[in-house]
Order: sequence, then structure tokens, then C-alpha cells
Amino acid sequence: MITLDFDKLVLLRLFLNVDGIGPQKLLNLYANFNSFEAILDSTHNELLRVPGISKILASKILKTKSNFTNEKELLEKELEKIESLNGHIITFWDKEYPSLLKNIYSPPLLLYTLGNFSEADKYSIAVVGTRRATNYGKWATEFIVGNLAEQNITIVSGLARGIDSIAHRTTLKNGSRTIAVIGSGLDVIYPHENRSLFREIAETGIIVSEYPLGTKPDAQNFPKRNRIISGLSLGTVVIETRTNGGAMQTAAFALDQNREVFAVPGNLKVPQSEGTNSLIKKGEAKLVMNGEDILMELDLKLKPIIGKTIPKPTVDLNLFEEKIINTLNYEAKHIDVISAEASINTSECLVHLLSLEFKGLVKQLPGKNFMLM
Repeated sequence: MITLDFDKLVLLRLFLNVDGIGPQKLLNLYANFNSFEAILDSTHNELLRVPGISKILASKILKTKSNFTNEKELLEKELEKIESLNGHIITFWDKEYPSLLKNIYSPPLLLYTLGNFSEADKYSIAVVGTRRATNYGKWATEFIVGNLAEQNITIVSGLARGIDSIAHRTTLKNGSRTIAVIGSGLDVIYPHENRSLFREIAETGIIVSEYPLGTKPDAQNFPKRNRIISGLSLGTVVIETRTNGGAMQTAAFALDQNREVFAVPGNLKVPQSEGTNSLIKKGEAKLVMNGEDILMELDLKLKPIIGKTIPKPTVDLNLFEEKIINTLNYEAKHIDVISAEASINTSECLVHLLSLEFKGLVKQLPGKNFMLM
């Protein structure tokens, strides 16, 4: 394992800027020539012997030598900006580079980070889903991520609206680590409303991007970002997504990377459940209903940090509380409807609902609506 010095970092950036060269082709070149300097000093014919290198691509590689000075100046300026952000650049060859990510196809060769990777991040689980979560999806995310965070599992997600943001916030609330993989530069926070969440993650976890500073959150960045989310994780949990959602891409990457995929079943009438139900139906994801299901499936891989499974709480309920619980599900229900279905007057029903909320079984929503936790 080596750590790249400044000139090697310049060469790495030069090659990555060549149109047609991605991480995998550059790794093939490095494996054939054993150094970036040797790649730059090679002949046209020597380059053609490397699988995947065409005549046109070989010519482009040889022309990069003339750009070295300019790239060096650009990198010097960027490193100054990264330092002002308290950020870092980690390369594929650095000892800090995550071992799980190193073992995927086409791993990012450069990572821009705020915060530091931890030994605990070897036991990460990704949680992803729709930007337009239902109340059920929000509840499921808080419940499952809460289970995992209680066991000191690092949660990986994409800082997007909806499920991603809930996953990050729930992890932080439970005092565990979370990793946010973004589709822009470290100095471009997206979405804007997640600025405070971004800063909190950077302080206690880590923000990760493969994009240089100043990169805008363009649509084409996110599919590439998704392979990193799954690549950093032992398994990926999908909570609510349409069949064409980005979370489905993350699940597909996880399957290609030989990682576990889990999905939370959802309401057949809700579009946000189409993707998760499809993954389960096709046998591409294991159906999970709580964090324990995930921990049991990953038991051998998680043994170093988990000594026991999550205990299932037992709560004593009175007759009225049982009647109310039987009327509730994971969608919002108004107090008047609950009262009618449980055959309890509204004022008494509200008292028992507050008791159930105190016991951690019921969640109150705006407008006197309630749902199961």
C-alpha cells in the first residue's frame, strides 16, 4: 500500500480527466505499468497492449503530458480550498481508503472527504429510498435505522430529501455514525435545506464525494454516486421507492457488488412501494420488518461489533390501549376515526393515545392524527 505524493496526485487527476478513461481502465493501466510515471512515459504501442485501450485513447493519454503544469497549478489551488474546509483527499492507494469500497468494480480512485473514516465503518449498512416518503416510509426508516444505530452500525445514505435525510437524522439522534455520499463537490451542499444536517454529519461522521470542489449536483452524477453508497456497505436497505427510483439503482449496484439487499414491504396501493415490493417479488431483496432481521442475516460479518441481537420490548397494555392499538396501522388516522373504531369517547381515547405515545408505541402527527411507531 502506498500513499501518493503531490506529483503522483497530479498525474492521477490528469488521467482521470481524459475522456474515455474511468477508474477501471486506469487501474488496468496502473497494473500493467506499475506507476503513473511509467504510463506517461510509455509509447503508443505499449499502451495498445493494455485491454480496453484503443488507438484514440492511447493518443489522448500521451497528450496529457503537455497539461501537467496547468493541472499542477489547479491542484495546488484546490488543495488550499480543501484545507480551508478542513477536508481531505484520499486515493485508492492510501491506507485510509475503505476496504469495502476497494473491492467493487470501478471503485472511485479519488475521494474528497469532510471528517474521517473510522474502524466502525467496516460494519456499515446503507439505507436508501424515495424523496417523497409516506408517513409509513418515514416511520419505517426511523424504526429500522433506530434498531441499527442502537447496535453501533454506521448508516450510509445520500443526503437526499426524504428517506435519506431521515436515515441520517435518526442515526445522529441515536448517537451513532453516519456517512453521506453526495453527488456534488464538498463546497456545494444539496439540497440547500440540509445545510445544518451536512455540517452535523461532517462533525461526527463523514461526507464523501468523488467530485472536485465546485461540481454542481447535476443529474448524471447521482447514478455514479449510488455505486459508492452500496460499495461502502455490507448491505443495502431499500425503504419505499418507485420502480424507476434512484434507490433501485443502488440496489442493482449492491447486487452486482455481491452485497446483501433488503427491502421493506409496502402498501400495494401506494406508488412508493412499487420498487420495494418488486425487489421482494423477484427474490432480489430479502423482506425485512425490523433491524433484527438485517442483523441476523449479516450475523457473521457483524460479529466483531455485535454480541447479541436486539431485544424485543414487552409492554403491558390495559384493555382500552389494546382496543386502540388494534385500530391503528402505519398510516395517519384521525382521533375521531380511532375513537369511533375503538368505541371509546374522544376525550378518553386521547388520554390512552398519549399513554401509548409515552410507551413508545404510537406517534402523534399534526392535526390530531396518530399512527403506530
